[in-house]
Amino acid sequence: MSSTAQLPEAVARHLTKGRAERAFLVERQAIDEEARTAVLAFASELPYERYWGVEILDCTATSMRQGRLRSGANLLCDHDTRDVVGVIESVEIGADRVARAVVRFGKSARAEEVWNDVRDGIRRNVSVGYMVHKAQLVETVDGVETYRVTDWEPFEVSLVSVPADASVGVGRSLDGAETPASDAAPAPQATTPTTTPSEPEVKTMPDPVVEVIEQRNHAAEISKIAPSIPGGAELAMDAIQRGLTVEQFQREAIAKMASKPVPTADIGMEKGEVKQYSLMRALNALANPTDAAAQRAAAFERECSDAAAAKVGKQARGFMVPNEVQRRDLVVGTPTAGGNMVATDLLTGSFIDILRNAMVIDGLGARMLTGLVGNVAIPKLTGSATAYWVAENSAPTESQQTVGQVTLTPKTVGAFTDIARRLLLQTSLDVEAMVQNDLATILGLAIQQAAINGTGASNQPSGILTQIASPTVVAGTNGAAPTWQNVIDLESAVAVANADVGTLAYLTNAKVRGKLKATSKVSGQNGFIWEGGDTPVNGYRAAVTNAVPSNLTKGTSSGVCSAAIFGNWADLVIGMWGGLDLMVDPYTGSAAGTVRVVALQDVDVALRNTVSFATVVDLLTV
Repeated sequence: MSSTAQLPEAVARHLTKGRAERAFLVERQAIDEEARTAVLAFASELPYERYWGVEILDCTATSMRQGRLRSGANLLCDHDTRDVVGVIESVEIGADRVARAVVRFGKSARAEEVWNDVRDGIRRNVSVGYMVHKAQLVETVDGVETYRVTDWEPFEVSLVSVPADASVGVGRSLDGAETPASDAAPAPQATTPTTTPSEPEVKTMPDPVVEVIEQRNHAAEISKIAPSIPGGAELAMDAIQRGLTVEQFQREAIAKMASKPVPTADIGMEKGEVKQYSLMRALNALANPTDAAAQRAAAFERECSDAAAAKVGKQARGFMVPNEVQRRDLVVGTPTAGGNMVATDLLTGSFIDILRNAMVIDGLGARMLTGLVGNVAIPKLTGSATAYWVAENSAPTESQQTVGQVTLTPKTVGAFTDIARRLLLQTSLDVEAMVQNDLATILGLAIQQAAINGTGASNQPSGILTQIASPTVVAGTNGAAPTWQNVIDLESAVAVANADVGTLAYLTNAKVRGKLKATSKVSGQNGFIWEGGDTPVNGYRAAVTNAVPSNLTKGTSSGVCSAAIFGNWADLVIGMWGGLDLMVDPYTGSAAGTVRVVALQDVDVALRNTVSFATVVDLLTV
């Protein structure tokens, strides 16, 4: 295992196993049949893109440790140390900064099988396994870091399935011309046209003696998918070497992307420090910037604010409330003398829990990601392979699966509440909970509004009704009263898209609910569209919020149409970044003796799959 002491942190954290691999293309001209040897070019200085940056191997005698290879390292198959087919005879680094090795194949049955495949052009690819001991950052372009590896150690060479770097191969001469490995007669080349190193190589294999059934080219399909995935090149190479199918690779890629830890805005507060934090002290300090006592009292909160701002990489406009504080639970103790403001219906949950409770979409199953740092990408399947019926000895038509991402990018929402000046002087848990509840409620309602009907313009997220630009169901040319058929059509649209799984539910406003409660499913028969119980609409849950608009226009019906949404709410993702940023406006309410507290939060909304939702926006309720 190599030491990572001299590696940049960005590289070291990705080399926990101490090894890496590169692959190259084999050329048959360098094969000496009589000596059973071949000259393999196994490393060059061609930049290689990994998921953590771009890597350049320094191909010089001082940078490449050659001891392991020169001491008689083995030639393997698929990096399997139990599958030895030859030995490395010698190693050299040319003036063209290409590292080459002469390998000799053994005479065992397995080695003979592999040797024949290489000689016949069936096994064409070579991979080198190596350890990185030292690397240097040489440049950063558009956020992509390039590292030159100045101390590395190859320890084995393997025959594998597909090359990752075809710029070097067997028998490359210094000027790029292709020559035999020795004076011995090269293998016959009549059926194998050659190309220059800078051109893609297309080789015609000899007709096999025994007829075989052509197999689906999984390697080619995997290679097509890889560019759409962060770190896809390494994932694809590993999958190809292990012989995975396209479907297996796709499952592993999605699992890899989904399991990647999401950076959080936590600043490392202990439990005692979280309890010690006072929202009221912070607000009092903001409202009284010239009061030395107020500033001293809020010194701890100021320190936490600075740490939270540094963690999320932005300047706090007032006090930034750390993520740990937003998750804490306040416990109301015994009221003390002086008349603490304890209400019987006081909510004492964490700020984030209160915020979620303010949104009915949370109860429907919407996913909330809190305390994020940086942009977030959520993996999704964007295309699938196609099945074909084929005749005997025929191959299916190549099809492609694609893996995409749903991105979340922070957008700032602001809301405010007014607090009496004297209330700011209180530091009881009761007052903390009351102020926390007010801030969470107004922010929650604003976020819910954006998730449902955000315009995507003027720094707003795009809500469901905006992302689904064309309504799924049309009630009428000029709008129409909701019908039982509208309900069936909404459900059918989601089902037809194979998205009728998960947390399915309806969402609309109070006007539509009232209309549905008075509308029969079938004219002249008992049974209304909106009934009682936990699943009031055709056996599905339903929620109501006036954040669903009722002032839409359709044809001649101006400003009186309402919307309704049916879908899998688990595919609605709401991301929240960093801490809550609090500012105080002491002037707006000064005449009334109040202080206006402005809360700012970075938020974004995304749909993992738009087909998971069906909408109608022209329902008339009058």
